[in-house]
Amino acid sequence: MKIGDRTIDAKSPVLIIAEAGTAHLGEIDRAKRLIDAAAEAGAGCIKFQWVIADEIVHPNAGTIQLHNKPVTIWERFKALERPPEFYASLKEETERRDLLFLCSPFGPGSALGLRDLQVDAIKIASPELNHFPLLEMVNGLPLILSTGISKLADIERSLEFLTSPAALLHCITAYPAPEQQYNLRLLPGLAKIFGTPVGVSDHSAHPYLVPSLSVSQGAKLIEKHLTLSRQDGGLDDPIALEPEEFAHMVRRVREAERESENQLIRGLSDELGAAYVEKVLGDGIKKMADAESSYYYTSNRSLIARSTLLPGDTLKPDNFALLRSEQQQPPGLPPQFVSTITGRQIKKRVPAGSGLTWDHLL
Repeated sequence: MKIGDRTIDAKSPVLIIAEAGTAHLGEIDRAKRLIDAAAEAGAGCIKFQWVIADEIVHPNAGTIQLHNKPVTIWERFKALERPPEFYASLKEETERRDLLFLCSPFGPGSALGLRDLQVDAIKIASPELNHFPLLEMVNGLPLILSTGISKLADIERSLEFLTSPAALLHCITAYPAPEQQYNLRLLPGLAKIFGTPVGVSDHSAHPYLVPSLSVSQGAKLIEKHLTLSRQDGGLDDPIALEPEEFAHMVRRVREAERESENQLIRGLSDELGAAYVEKVLGDGIKKMADAESSYYYTSNRSLIARSTLLPGDTLKPDNFALLRSEQQQPPGLPPQFVSTITGRQIKKRVPAGSGLTWDHLL
């Protein structure tokens, strides 16, 4: 797989991705400080998120706990919206620091914006692995796909849909994710089954265990959250690494690359305990981690009513959307049923923000 002038294969160094996400809080100066921190820490890439609230959740999606306070999800995303010029500045500054620029789109508007920027590659977050209209808009570009809250069939369906060169990032969609559930022995299997480069997107609290241990299992990409301070108030700041911690993680990964699998596992076992390291390695069988399995339907995209639908209403693209339902609204049918339900009549009332199911149609 090639991203810009960089190749990702069995012989290449691990590509370390600093996941800045929305830690810039919408401030361009803070974003540039994050880019500087990523470059100085030794990352090869920095990744942002192009947020458009209506592409992610419905206004009625409810609240989440952030820094021990309830926060309205839609309003939080709305406050992070920025114009295309903001992302153009991020890309320009990233490339000035000789880093790869990555960004995650969440729907057609953000995807089109990234294509207009002529980006070298695009990162697809785990909840968008099944967002086929979005995948269609970015198809053809090199893609890095996170595979949290997914089954093998979900990964297969997405890769069969795409013609893009792709890499897979194994992760656990929980914040923080328990490192003992990471099951890193899965990585060689994913690489063999799908014939793609593999890596990890690490949401665990431990600063370097999952990234360095994943190298022993063939990881060629490692993503970890970066923030200027865990007290800054960003969505992912509580589980992110501060610059000095991120630099330490990079050093541990580079050391891991110089060791054999046995040396690396033995060294980490001596440092952290053999039973602990063995749990992180796992059994290699693809399954959702306990920490994320309850989010399978609510975090992944499903068919959600934009407005209240009444019996007799016809389903049209302007009255339903592919969104994350989150925890306080019931999820709907998965995205592959868009064409099946379009043009059908509603039989039972669907509240705005609620998922569309067969019970509403039959």
